[in-house]
Amino acid sequence: MGTKIGDHAVVLGGSIAGMLAARVLSDAYSQVTVIERDDLTAAGTDLRPAISWAIHIHALLERGRIIIEDLFPGFVDDMIAAGVPVGDYGSTCHYYFNGDMFAVTDTGMACVAANRPVIEHFLRSRTLPRPGVVLRERTDIVGLVANEGNERITGVRVQSRDGGGEEVISADLIVDASGRGSRSPRWLEELGYEKAPEEKVQMDLTYTTMDFVGPLPVDPLGEDIALVPTATPGFPRGGIFARLADRYALTLTGIAGDRAPTDHDGFLAYAKTLPVKEVYNAIENAEQRAPAGSFRFPASVRRHYEKLTRFPAGYLILGDAACIFNPVYAQGMTVAAMGANVLRKHLEKGVEPTFRGYFRDLAKEIDSPWMMSASADLGYETVRGKRTLATKIGNAYMSKVMAAAANDPVVARGFMRTISLIDPPQALMKPSMMRRVLFSVGGKKNATVTTLPTAKTDTGEAERPAA
Repeated sequence: MGTKIGDHAVVLGGSIAGMLAARVLSDAYSQVTVIERDDLTAAGTDLRPAISWAIHIHALLERGRIIIEDLFPGFVDDMIAAGVPVGDYGSTCHYYFNGDMFAVTDTGMACVAANRPVIEHFLRSRTLPRPGVVLRERTDIVGLVANEGNERITGVRVQSRDGGGEEVISADLIVDASGRGSRSPRWLEELGYEKAPEEKVQMDLTYTTMDFVGPLPVDPLGEDIALVPTATPGFPRGGIFARLADRYALTLTGIAGDRAPTDHDGFLAYAKTLPVKEVYNAIENAEQRAPAGSFRFPASVRRHYEKLTRFPAGYLILGDAACIFNPVYAQGMTVAAMGANVLRKHLEKGVEPTFRGYFRDLAKEIDSPWMMSASADLGYETVRGKRTLATKIGNAYMSKVMAAAANDPVVARGFMRTISLIDPPQALMKPSMMRRVLFSVGGKKNATVTTLPTAKTDTGEAERPAA
């Protein structure tokens, strides 16, 4: 972008959404300041205090990968160079529904098995060297500064964690990318603005992760990346067992207070209850790498800023600050990238984005992933939220889709493209797809592959097939 929209933009938060926002803002503003409470330089590719849930397995969906690759060419190549396993979602990442593995099929979508700190470090290393981008680490965000009539946000009040009093940083545009802990609702109410309507789906989810040292005594993955026994209303425990750059990891999930223990024996006992026994077999005699970590996620929350008729100029919101997704569906990082892409398109118009246009377009991007995750969660009787007839019909049909995906590679590919946010949910309801789902067109005889490679013991002797 040639002519700049303004002199200074400020981003609240230096995580995934924050760095993506800073990247697109750097094309439109002479200076971009990212304010972050953690010491990101010291963190490197390690965990940092503000993102305690980063210990758990994260997944970047294909839609998010495409956007990041566009903003930062060479993303996948850099991941591979860092030792991150990369493969096809349909042939190296194996989903299970009620214990049945999806038919293996090539999707053309990349599964990048990088944990969150590695992706964050990549985004920082490519964003911060851009002209005009400045990082203010170890800095707390105290509040907003507005003009006399509160019609425009003109700056932000901050305080260094290394001492000193409050400081005001003035800006032409401020973007809240501070995540789940966003204080925008409170700040805006204090300035006299109506609170945005909220949707909540309360599932009381917990997820617990334990890392293991490789090579494993029994390895069901080989060169593949992950086994994913999805939770279902009939069996509400789920898991993700993945091969990462330097270790293996297993994340176990439970809802409505069901929680995997963090001690070794308790964790293994919980894993043994999964309907995919290959997961337990892989870790039964594996060496634990580090203490397990557990995190509670009470509810998904969507804030409908697009429904407001009054909002201050010079202030926008994206990422988890706008919509908090159930992490089981791995939508958070990708929707943050989609939000940054919306911001980029508005900035490319050469004028400051208006709240009406920006939030309207952001809502359109959030609609599909929110509908898919919220509807799936509402399929559990213990989950609290608004259920409609459409929700019940959709869940009944999606159960048939997942059952058919175990037999039919075409259905499996369609399902993966939808949950990867490449195709809309309506793609699974095309007449040709519905025939395959409802009448089991294809059958097991047409599946390209129905088993994983033969597992190996630590002595090299072949065991039974891994699935």
